[in-house]
Amino acid sequence: MDIIHAVILGIIEGITEFLPISSTGHIIVGSELMGLPQTKTNIAFNVIIQLSAILAVMANYKDKFHPKHFDLWVKVLIAFLPLAAIGFVFKDQIEALFSVKVVAVMFIVGGIVFLIIEYFQKSATPKTLDVEDISYKQAAFVGLAQVFALVPGTSRAGSTIVGALLVGLSRKASAEFSFLLALPVMAATSGYSLLKNYKDFSSENLMILAIGFVVSFIVAYFTMKIFIKFLEKFTFVGFGVYRIIFGAVLLYLIYTGVISPTVHG
Repeated sequence: MDIIHAVILGIIEGITEFLPISSTGHIIVGSELMGLPQTKTNIAFNVIIQLSAILAVMANYKDKFHPKHFDLWVKVLIAFLPLAAIGFVFKDQIEALFSVKVVAVMFIVGGIVFLIIEYFQKSATPKTLDVEDISYKQAAFVGLAQVFALVPGTSRAGSTIVGALLVGLSRKASAEFSFLLALPVMAATSGYSLLKNYKDFSSENLMILAIGFVVSFIVAYFTMKIFIKFLEKFTFVGFGVYRIIFGAVLLYLIYTGVISPTVHG
């Protein structure tokens, strides 16, 4: 991996981590198209740029870390537990699912789900407009919906947003709860990967790691702000269409042999 690769992957991570279009799927596909095998060093790099996305959440929502928001973080924890439990128990089976073909199929499935949800949302009035007002029951349901994100290409943000919309959160509140829920999820998954791959960090890679980290943070920080502004005027239909088109293109590239249906190790 060189500096150009680091910048490109940092941009991909920063843009896709908090949008309902699967950051993992885009990183896998981006790495495949650039001919980057999933070596331990490259996996370690992916961990680093995910950690920078966590910092972007903290920078954007630093006001939420005041003790007066303790109740909100309890709800975030409740939503985190289903993914944590199932992800831990079935981690080996989940890792075995990682392939470009699975990502492509789940992109299409997720896109169709978003179009269906938005079709019924047209006539629905959100019950919860502010993320602070989410109930414990709503948080628990969002947590159950997030479990689907364990399948590559589904999108953690997409799963949580769909779950939030189904229990009556507004689009803005759904996105913001998804942002906050990313903190424990990404801290746990990235922390685990960091412990698993820390030996693969070397002084030779520090410059590349630093560049990827900074690029990912800056792009993620502004993507979150733009996304919230976007949702004040628009729906998730565009993301649904994008997912279907992206998934179809991937299947075509796999079928024509341009990219491999499996992730290269």
